[in-house]
Amino acid sequence: MQIAVLGIDLGKNSCSVVGLDGRGQVVLRRRLRREGVIKLGLTLPSCVMAMEACCGAHHLGRQLRSQGHDIRLMSPEYVRPYIKAQKNDDRDAEGIAEAATRPTMRFVEVKEEEQLDMQNLHRARDRVVGERTALINQLRAILLERGIIVPQGRRRLENWLHLAMSEGTLALSPRMMVLIEDMRTQWSEMDRRITAFDEEFKAYARSDQACRLLTSIPGIGPLNATALTAMIGNAGTFGRGRDLAAWLGLVPRQMTTGGKPKLLGITKRGSGYLRKMLIHGARAALPAISKSATSLGEWLRGLLGRAHKNKVIVALAAKLARIAGAILQSGRPFSSESLEP
Repeated sequence: MQIAVLGIDLGKNSCSVVGLDGRGQVVLRRRLRREGVIKLGLTLPSCVMAMEACCGAHHLGRQLRSQGHDIRLMSPEYVRPYIKAQKNDDRDAEGIAEAATRPTMRFVEVKEEEQLDMQNLHRARDRVVGERTALINQLRAILLERGIIVPQGRRRLENWLHLAMSEGTLALSPRMMVLIEDMRTQWSEMDRRITAFDEEFKAYARSDQACRLLTSIPGIGPLNATALTAMIGNAGTFGRGRDLAAWLGLVPRQMTTGGKPKLLGITKRGSGYLRKMLIHGARAALPAISKSATSLGEWLRGLLGRAHKNKVIVALAAKLARIAGAILQSGRPFSSESLEP
């Protein structure tokens, strides 16, 4: 049995595998546990093994790659058109195998364990930030129900609560005072955890060469640098920086028909977290860059004269993503005198 391509549809406990020969004919259909897939890989000669880039795919991909197989991970969005008729696990595995043979297919690089660790740290920090925001919103709602309106801003609310609690000027019931004090304690613990994450990211960014290159770009600090290296590695998957910006969903969406191009809002594809972080970084860097006597600053000043500030921020985020991709590929730091590194 000569298998050229093995499509693997991953599940939590069991996986469906479909093997294709050199002519594209199905020669193998099996349902195995994940341990069984690894054992099957040991019995097969070197071949292409394709999977969707989902939870557990990178771990299994590294194990199969160590056996000498060519691992190809794909976005589920790109696999869907190759699934025929009714959807089931066998059809999914067959579609994955067929999609992996297409010369125009875009593949996802297998991530190393260090990259996945850094991604998980970012996800944990983002979760704590979301919980803190929900807590702050609930605090504001409690005060608003009692007719107390606090100015916007996290630090303003924190300072106002500290002053009001210390002076005893809050006209609330004793039970609500205890609740607010408990919520303040939770808030303080969340701040401590977020600060600990940030310090860990800063230490890693100082020790990693790729992160040091990325932090030379204005608007990209330790948070953005570590998130970028965790998500894309050395950017070798992308042919050019523009492809990275498109993968992050920072380019306009097209609705072209009859030869008449029409550009809409950004596509918002790819990682929403990474896109959000780049946009925040661009918003923070916009005032300084737009005042600089560089070609990037001149481009921003012209853009600010004809577009809304929020559009300019997204355009700058796309520019920073393109620069980051070029820097990761070239290994050279950013030059502030030019748009190109």
